[in-house]
Amino acid sequence: MGKHVIRITEAEAAATNVATLLARVRAGAEILIENDTRPVAVLHAAEPVRRTISECIALLSEESTATLDPDFYKDVEAAIESHRAA
Repeated sequence: MGKHVIRITEAEAAATNVATLLARVRAGAEILIENDTRPVAVLHAAEPVRRTISECIALLSEESTATLDPDFYKDVEAAIESHRAA
């Protein structure tokens, strides 16, 4: 999944509450602040975005076939282990 980039002007950044910009960054966006079309600054998360299982579930589309069956935790553990081994 690609990072969502929000492009705003310096004037928009100055007129926007910093807490509002940070909330968007926490939600996974990257904010590119520009002067005309020249990048001036980029706001992005200091660490990779981490989500709880419930947040991940909430992001699923209604067409998703994901199932939380009794063995779901085994799938999660296997995925974690496969990343540790790499």
